[in-house]
Amino acid sequence: MELKNATDVSLFTLSGLQDETKERKYVLFSVTLFCYFLIMLINMTLIVTILQEKSLHEPMYIFLCNLCINGLYGTAGFYPKFLYDLLSEYHLISYTGCFLQVFVIYLSVTCDFSILTVMAYDRYVAICKPLEYNAIMTWQTIGKLIVICWFPPFVCECLVVSMSNRLTLCGSKIDKLYCENWSIVRLSCYSTTLNNVIGYVIILTYLGHVFFIFISYIELMKTCLKSAAGRRKFMQTCLPHLFSLINVTVALLFDLMYSRYGSRDMPQGLRNLMALEFLVIPPILNPLIYGIQLTKVREAVLRRYTKRNRIIVQ
Repeated sequence: MELKNATDVSLFTLSGLQDETKERKYVLFSVTLFCYFLIMLINMTLIVTILQEKSLHEPMYIFLCNLCINGLYGTAGFYPKFLYDLLSEYHLISYTGCFLQVFVIYLSVTCDFSILTVMAYDRYVAICKPLEYNAIMTWQTIGKLIVICWFPPFVCECLVVSMSNRLTLCGSKIDKLYCENWSIVRLSCYSTTLNNVIGYVIILTYLGHVFFIFISYIELMKTCLKSAAGRRKFMQTCLPHLFSLINVTVALLFDLMYSRYGSRDMPQGLRNLMALEFLVIPPILNPLIYGIQLTKVREAVLRRYTKRNRIIVQ
């Protein structure tokens, strides 16, 4: 049964930006551009350092490199378009561009959880089974884990986008700063029960990753508390991972609450803040946390920086 008059949608309107922002658009543009530059700088610094430093060619740092690559990939789906919108009078996005943005942003989010889960497994093996670590974490195993980080999220997001793409839409206004799958589904003229079920299954699956990580950390803490060396290792290599997990999980929960339960009575500025949290905070904090806390990474970055400065001075 048709609920509304169907519309042939070729463009979506992003209505998250308020009229008041036009007065501050250059300030907002400058701040956003700085954030994007900072994200690219710190993530690229860690990626290049890990790739070029042979001492960092270990599983933990390879997975960290994937986390940074994913951070760059996800933000590329948002920042260029948002920067353009800040200076544009009309905030429009094509039908194809909207679904591409959904795919890129939410593939990045699900990959974050997959990578953090793989990193938790690596820390579990390293601390709880140190004598078996080299036998378990072979290059073949590392390759398989990297595929696990990217392929299942890719399949999930292909399914989500294809399910939403088949919908007949009765509107084109998205009440957000960027395209989001739930906002598109709500524009459907017909029942979206199947889309909702698939969406909740995927959400629960990746929240299940968080549960798995916390279970592994309980085991890690039991092992680490037995010795001073274990406690030191936990503080140095596991705490950054735990901070990253909490960071990404809180960011995703903000986005989910905004998308599904956000009231229109809530100030638009607060709604925008909730929507942007996982696109701003994790890509900046994750590499900073690891770069500061992990001694080998910090020393490698400083060594490369000081070496480059000497070359420039000479």
